[in-house]
Amino acid sequence: MKRRSPEIQDRKWPRLPLAIPIFVRSRDEDGKELLEFATALNISAGGALVAVRRSLPLSAQVLLEIPSAPLVSGNSFPKASRILRARTVRVTHVDGYHLLGLKFSHPLVGARSDKPVTRRKVTSPV
Repeated sequence: MKRRSPEIQDRKWPRLPLAIPIFVRSRDEDGKELLEFATALNISAGGALVAVRRSLPLSAQVLLEIPSAPLVSGNSFPKASRILRARTVRVTHVDGYHLLGLKFSHPLVGARSDKPVTRRKVTSPV
């Protein structure tokens, strides 16, 4: 029996296996707006794997909205992105669901750099 070699995945960011409830907004072939409650099965800074009931074509533009509890207004909490723009790069059909591989338009964090951080020595004027 011949063993299959594991696929090599060159990923910029690690995936976090988190089940996060999200809303997926998209448009159908006629341009009608679609809204579906779905689950992100894993997420990274560059994209997400989302389980939905309605299939979307490759390269479809979507908006992911992460529902959150309202916070007291003020500047004590850092602003977090709740709406993420993405496009489908993969669609897999499993047990009545469609697993969408999504790539974010903009990564959630700055681009990873393999260059070492250079620090300059700070001197005092004394």
